[in-house]
Amino acid sequence: MSTDEKTGMQALERLYETKPVRPGLVERVEFEYIRHGTLSLMANFDVVTGKVVSPSIGPTRTEADFVTHIDQTVDSDPDASWIFVTDQLDTHQSAKLVELVARRCGIHENLGIKGKEGILKSKQTRRQFLEDSSHRIRFVYTPRHCSWLNQVEIWFSILARRLLKRSSFTSVEDLQTRALKFIEYFNNVLAKPFRWTYTGRPLQA
Repeated sequence: MSTDEKTGMQALERLYETKPVRPGLVERVEFEYIRHGTLSLMANFDVVTGKVVSPSIGPTRTEADFVTHIDQTVDSDPDASWIFVTDQLDTHQSAKLVELVARRCGIHENLGIKGKEGILKSKQTRRQFLEDSSHRIRFVYTPRHCSWLNQVEIWFSILARRLLKRSSFTSVEDLQTRALKFIEYFNNVLAKPFRWTYTGRPLQA
């Protein structure tokens, strides 16, 4: 699972309706709008099937929100092995996430105390635990400043172009409903694995 958050999705309501394309005229989108608030989307892009799995949408993206998101994702197939590819955000290496993975994997050893000792002591010790390849649920972290390596970022750009950029939303509830409907449509009609074309050759001057 390629996993990340898309924050600051704005529920913008256009003051006037968009004028559709007509002979000799381009589409005309109203530039004035009313702000109704923002939402954050946490999504998992399955790199094998190309589908978006167990999305979470809410007003925040806290440590607790991310743990809940991972928990509900694992719930979709409780006995499976899971690999989550994500960036190095602090919320992706939290003590609560370590506790969740330990509980889900049946690990009963003493995890220690955050900031003091054991696995929970520091971000480094927590990351080492979360990356452990012997665990049924584990995390792989992309290098810093390399978010483009995470395929869910490609899917976020599709969401932005096809839904968010030109739409008008009457409320954050409207934004949430339409985002989830778009995900359902994408999974049923458009989903396929991304085929990366970059070969790894150095860029030419």
